[in-house]
Parts: sequence; structure tokens; C-alpha cells
Amino acid sequence: MTPEQAAAGTRSDSPGDTRTHSGSDTRTATRGEGPTSPRTDGRPRRGGRWIEHWDPEDETFWQETGERVARRNLVFSVLSEHIGFSVWSLWSVMVLFMGPEYGIDPAGKFFLVAMPTLVGAVLRVPYTFAVALVGGRNWTVISALMLLVPTGVAALVMEPGTSYTTFMVVSMLAGVGGGNFASSMTNINSFYPLRKKGWALGLNAGGGNIGVPVIQLLGLLVIGTAGAAHPRLVLAVYVPLIVLAAVLAALFMDNLAPVTNDTGAALDAARQPHTWVMALLYIGTFGSFIGYSFAFGLVLQSQFARTPLQAASLTFIGPLLGSLIRPVGGRLADRFGGARITLGNFAAMGLATGLVIYASAMRSLPVFLTGFIALFVLTGLGNGSTYKMIPGIFHAQAVRRGLTGETAAAYGRRLSGAAMGLIGAVGALGGLAINLAFRQSFLTAGSGTPAFVAFLFCYAVCGAVTWAVYLRPVARERRTARSAVAGTGGAAGLGAPGTDGERRQVYAEV
Repeated sequence: MTPEQAAAGTRSDSPGDTRTHSGSDTRTATRGEGPTSPRTDGRPRRGGRWIEHWDPEDETFWQETGERVARRNLVFSVLSEHIGFSVWSLWSVMVLFMGPEYGIDPAGKFFLVAMPTLVGAVLRVPYTFAVALVGGRNWTVISALMLLVPTGVAALVMEPGTSYTTFMVVSMLAGVGGGNFASSMTNINSFYPLRKKGWALGLNAGGGNIGVPVIQLLGLLVIGTAGAAHPRLVLAVYVPLIVLAAVLAALFMDNLAPVTNDTGAALDAARQPHTWVMALLYIGTFGSFIGYSFAFGLVLQSQFARTPLQAASLTFIGPLLGSLIRPVGGRLADRFGGARITLGNFAAMGLATGLVIYASAMRSLPVFLTGFIALFVLTGLGNGSTYKMIPGIFHAQAVRRGLTGETAAAYGRRLSGAAMGLIGAVGALGGLAINLAFRQSFLTAGSGTPAFVAFLFCYAVCGAVTWAVYLRPVARERRTARSAVAGTGGAAGLGAPGTDGERRQVYAEV
């Protein structure tokens, strides 16, 4: 299992993550023929487009066949995940169309926006295992077609007079779009060699995240041209896009027979304290990103009395910048250390939140927008830096346990890949918490200020945890190393001493 694998429990049975079950040195991707394609583990695979042999770590195989096949699957995976994110954030746009005639107050709208976040977070766990159960291509088709349900039902009920309970149930259906991320990342992880997983998974994740501002831009276009009385036009655009994504996935994507589920890795990751520490930090970054993305338009309408058109013209900016800058956070973490970037990022998020609180008190929309958009940018940076920390943490843990070389790398890949699914699911729950906090804040105080104060406290906690768990021990080890070097008069490099004088890996290096 690779460090970058975004979902729990999926592995492929080779040192390079994927190979044939028979262990043969296959140079080409071999698809099964006929209605039943035999699996090399003895169990039949039913249906076409199954690749029985896949070895991306083999340079010859990758150059001759693998790269082309993997790239094709990546393209159509991005398309499906992109539409999934758009459907997941559908109700952040629908509530902008709900004027006074709908009879729903701001607190009720925040609750509508929060429900898809909850369902999407929960679905990320089973979606992770679905790829190995039915095949990546097959599940992409199924999960894409499932997006027709929340879209079609929303088209039926989006009119004044519909009960609030009905809106609540329909908004929960949109959570299926949130699950697509986990299965898409799991599937693409299996297609790429270790040296290219970071790029491939980053592109897959970024392409999906941009689905949030895209549907918000579409909402702006509809409100600006047809008016706020026509929310069904947004839904009408996505129905054919969903069908197109499913058809293209069926025609051009592939299933990998060697991919199987490793539930033991998921259980082992769940027992690791670092899994839950990183889940807390991911709540602070990704939870903030998705929560703010869903709530931004409602905050502008409720706190600054913006019209639907005025709100829609601003809501897409933050999610777009946060999605585009995510790879930069990962690159900075590579260069300076994930824990350092994450700590600095939480400090900056605290400052931006302070600016938002000040703007709310002064009722200054320009200052508020400056602070809020800065928060979006920082959540994107934090998503990249925390994502890069996870594999390094478990590899460093392996080194601390005395493992070396490929044994340590395999340990780190297995646990970090499984932890990714759990961390992603818990992190998404942060979006639920943010929208519930806004709901309560506007319900009791008529303003989002109390919610922002709570968020400021949370960022302070996340920063303190980052320092206490990942940076303070490193500083202590380096002081010990300096003392050891000074005492022996040696010229060893800075860092904790390791076996045979080698520099011992520490968590801040991730």
C-alpha cells in the first residue's frame, strides 16, 4: 500500500503495489476476454474490461503500455470525481435560490447545507472498499449514475411550498457525491507506480475539488441570466453531464483484478494514535475548506444582506483558490517539513480568523472578504501539507521500531494508505461542524461572529497539537544530538543519532 493512497484498506499484492497474482513478469496489460474473465486467484471475474496483469513498477511495462492505460483511467476518473464534488456541494447553491417564499430562515439553510457533509463523510469508508469488490471502472460507473438520484429528486422538490423535512431528506442524498472522492483516489492509486503517485493523486484530488467552485459559478450564471426563480436550470445542466461521465467511464476505464481489500491494515491504522491526531489536524484544514465552501454564500446573505446574485458572484472565489493552491502546500512540506508548514499555516489561519471577527464587528464587507478568502487559501495550503505528513509519520515510526530499508517502507505504505481513508472521512466531518456552528451562531446571535471565535479556538488547539506531537520532540532530539556531537568532538550531521551514525528520521521531516 502506498503512502499517497487516499482511502483505507485497499492494497495490491506486490512490493510496487500492483502485480499479477500469479507473480509472472508480464510486460503488457492483459484484459480478460468474454463474459467471464478468469482471475489468477481462482475466482471468476464477470464482465469485460478486466486487466488481469498489472505491474507499473516495471519500467519496460510502464513505458510500453502502463502509462498510457493509467493516464486514460486518470482522465475519466477526474471527470467523475469532479461531478461528484459538484453534486456534493449542490445545496450550497440551491439555498441561494431559496427566497422568503420558501419560509426557511438562515439557521434552517445552514442545516440543509450541513447534511450532505455528514452523509459524504460516512460514505467515504464503504466507498473505499467498493473498488476492490466490484472493480474500479465498474464502481466509477455505478457511483456516477448514483449522482442522478440527488440531482433528479432535487429537481422535483425545488419549489416554494415543499416541506422543510422533504428538503432535509433530499439534501442528505447529495452526500453520495462526497463518497466518490475515496473510491476515485483508491482506484487511481492502484494504476500508478510509487514514483508517480503523488502527482497522479494530486491531480485527481485537485480536479475533484474544483467541482465546488464550478457549480457555484454555474449558479451565478443562472441567477444572473434567468433569475433566482429557476434553480432547476442548474440541475438540468448536471443530469446529462452525469450520464456522460458514466458512459465515458464504461467505455474507456478498466478494472484491475490484482487489487484486493486489506481490512487488517484499516484495523491496524485505527489503533494508531497518530491516525487520530492527523484526523484532528485534517478537520482543521479540509474540514474548514469544505465547510466554508458550503457556507460562504449563506454567510454573505445572512450577515451582510447580499442578494442571491451578489452572494453567488463571490462564493466561488475562495473554493477556487483553495483548490488550486493545494499542491503548493505539499511542495512546501517537501522542502521545509510538513509539521513546520502545518504549524505556520494554523497560525496564519488564526490571524485570518481574527481579521474576519474584526470585520464582522465593524460590518466591513471588504475586510471580511479579505479575511475569508485568505482562510480559503490557507485551508488549501494546509490540505497539501497535512496530506504530505501522513506517509512520513508512519515511515518514521517504522524507523523508530528498528525497521530499515524496504521493510520500513512497506510498513509505512501499508499503515499510511489505510490511515488516509479514516483521516479523510473524519476530516470531512469538520465541514459538518462548521455549518452547525454557523447555524447555532445565527440562531442565537444573529451573526457569524460567535462561530468564528470558536473556529479561532480550534485552530489554536490544532497548532498546539502540531507543536506538541510533531515539533517539540524533534527539537528535543536535536538538542540531544548536538550534545552528543559536542561531547565526542565528532562532525555528525544535525539530527538524532541513529544506527551506524546515520541520521535518524524525525516527524518534522515529513
